[in-house]
Amino acid sequence: MSETIIKVEGIGKKYIISHQGPEKYSALRDVIARKTKKWIKRKEEKFSAKEEFWALKDISFEINQGEAVGIIGRNGAGKSTLLKVLSRITEPSNGRIEINGRVASLLEVGTGFHPELTGRENIFLNGAILGMSRVEIKNKFDEIINFAGVEKFLDTPVKRYSSGMYVRLAFAVAAHLEPEILVVDEVLAVGDAEFQKKCIGKMDEVSKSGRTVLFVSHNMGVIAELCQKCILLDKGEVKLHDKTNKVLDQYNVLLSNSFSVYENKSQLNNSLHIKSISIQSRSGNNIFSFNEKIILKAELNITSEYFEGIHLGIALLDKWKRKIFTTHKLLEGSEKGTYFLSIPEQLFLNGYYSFDAALFVPNSSVFEYLKDICPFEILDFSSEMAQYASADTGIIQVKCEWN
Repeated sequence: MSETIIKVEGIGKKYIISHQGPEKYSALRDVIARKTKKWIKRKEEKFSAKEEFWALKDISFEINQGEAVGIIGRNGAGKSTLLKVLSRITEPSNGRIEINGRVASLLEVGTGFHPELTGRENIFLNGAILGMSRVEIKNKFDEIINFAGVEKFLDTPVKRYSSGMYVRLAFAVAAHLEPEILVVDEVLAVGDAEFQKKCIGKMDEVSKSGRTVLFVSHNMGVIAELCQKCILLDKGEVKLHDKTNKVLDQYNVLLSNSFSVYENKSQLNNSLHIKSISIQSRSGNNIFSFNEKIILKAELNITSEYFEGIHLGIALLDKWKRKIFTTHKLLEGSEKGTYFLSIPEQLFLNGYYSFDAALFVPNSSVFEYLKDICPFEILDFSSEMAQYASADTGIIQVKCEWN
């Protein structure tokens, strides 16, 4: 049985939000006076209202040594706050945490780096912070540099690095200095695709070597590939801590209960605008049967005759936000109206799906792009593949001929 390396019991994190009222104009003499006479601030506090905000509420879970655990949830769910508490960057307001081992965290670009020091100096600084000796750091030095690919800039102050170079070196340091626990936030999205692939491979290698990885990401494909277990957060609370497939399904249920109609309120360009995208099943919600067509309704507003060659594009995404297919329609002339897209029945297997939508001119301009909208679920009880629903059967069912 694996040893428990992280134990969290009933932790919460409270912030105080101040709503500051309007301030009167202050001359320099007034500012100096307030600095020397702090009691004057009581006059200003009557314009302030304070509100308690609990970013985390009564969170409890255990993580075993060697597990790669994904932490997922919508924006504002408390994911980054939880990682900061576990990394000891901020103290919890209540509760108790036991961590058995060194923690290396990469929560934002440049975490743990001193901007005035060179890349070489920051490697040794980070190693020292992790409690490693100079000899241990030297033994890993070449691996770190080869992984990060910043040899030419090793003796340059990191304040001159691009955000991508920052992340490459920071991740290389955090992953190669052999902490027992590696904590990584969405910061890897800054890197290019090739480097992200290297990072995922390294985190997989780290977990298989018996160390623990905590990973926050909105990329469900990466979560499914890397993590054996997941923690789903919603409004600062743990909704589910289980195997990755179960948690991803619950996350998609959480999303699909949100919107079957997407009202686009941004209106960045009022003369060329997707007003809304909506879907509705026979049951009146976001759940479709295998034998049911999926009808998508798009309401557009195009008021200028100068927009020529505009296409409305729709992409269907699986639960890991990978594109299954795209389709698009040329909008002739100046049009304002409603368009319907019909997706055939008896095509998609059990699972959760969503859409992207865009107004664009092919190979030229994208005027509007709506991502991951109108989530829905397919429930398949009647197809030939229904009995294999628990197996890795793919996404669509194709009627093939066997001879």
